[in-house]
Amino acid sequence: MTDDEGSGLKPGTRLVTAGRHGKNRRGIVNPPVWRASTILFDSVAELRAGVRKPDDGLYYGRRGTPTQWSLAEALTELEPGAAGTVLYPSGVAAISAVLLSLLAPGDELLMVDSAYEPSRAICNGLLKRFGIATRFYDPMIGAGIADLIGDRTRVVFLESPGSLTFEVQDVPAIAAAARARGVTTVLDNTWATPLLFPALVHGVDISVLACTKYIVGHSDVMMGSATAVPGHFEKLRRTSHSLGQCVSPDDAYLAARGLRTLQLRLRQHEEGALAVARWLAEQPQVARVLHPALPDCPGHELWKRDFTGASGLFSIVLNGGDDAARAALIDGLDLFGIGFSWGGYESLALPVDPAGLRTATAWQAEGPVVRLHIGIEDPADLIADLGRGLDRFESARG
Repeated sequence: MTDDEGSGLKPGTRLVTAGRHGKNRRGIVNPPVWRASTILFDSVAELRAGVRKPDDGLYYGRRGTPTQWSLAEALTELEPGAAGTVLYPSGVAAISAVLLSLLAPGDELLMVDSAYEPSRAICNGLLKRFGIATRFYDPMIGAGIADLIGDRTRVVFLESPGSLTFEVQDVPAIAAAARARGVTTVLDNTWATPLLFPALVHGVDISVLACTKYIVGHSDVMMGSATAVPGHFEKLRRTSHSLGQCVSPDDAYLAARGLRTLQLRLRQHEEGALAVARWLAEQPQVARVLHPALPDCPGHELWKRDFTGASGLFSIVLNGGDDAARAALIDGLDLFGIGFSWGGYESLALPVDPAGLRTATAWQAEGPVVRLHIGIEDPADLIADLGRGLDRFESARG
């Protein structure tokens, strides 16, 4: 982990101190939950002053209270060079609002081909209806992105690593090529969080998180965030207010509480996931393990260069078999839940089919794919559970 050049504090220390010492928060370890819709003013003059500067203090519940502000400030402090953070009711809400803040009819978006499925749906649905074109690009293109940037290109969207197939992108090279042409870069940084990959330091303009995952960490809150450099933060905030987007103070409180233990949890996720991934790589029923920290994963050298660690999410490609054999593996697991999302303390197993989601690149594999999120259980127990699952897979595969 790197030092914050501005404060000199290590990231783990910033996780504990960030967002706790602003107005109305001194003397209290955890910023309390301020629930409010109507804010009362002492006079008409004070009301009118609030109308002129609605983001300078308590104004209306939709604009936030100290509970939401403290979380936004904490997330901003984790990204050196950031001007501010906007909170959203989900990760998908964050992605859609950011793109709507930056794009207008007639513009073009370059979207990575390995993107999270809802990101593709936004491009092919909402943005298309608004007259915004999307071109999908090879996640491994690197500086070659410059050849795709045209006169109408306004945004390059990255997701590194991809959340199904885990290609690690050359984020600094893509960001530099985009900046040279006046194009904004947006990164879905949910897998690494700013703790393992400070996006703005690597040249990105806006870093998006599905806080639902590792920031909250307990599978009980939906939330997203976007942290931006100066100039872009103001755009995001205006669009968020126009769309009426806000998060509840109770959810903000839970996300802030989860944030304090992020470093500890990510270390445990990393340790457990690497133990499981390395064991899986030795099993004959597994053709490939797609984990950025393992040499066979596309972009592994970029991960070694740019990241300070790994999280708990990766995929395996099974050696032959079909969907029924994959289901036999997953259905009998005792310690892995079957469900969407990830980032909580519990392990998950999900069947995924990347081929149908690709348009710029082809996905070819030796067999079906299973995405695993390794929680904070003992990895020996998880390995034993997966071993029994691979036996079921082998029997079903015939």
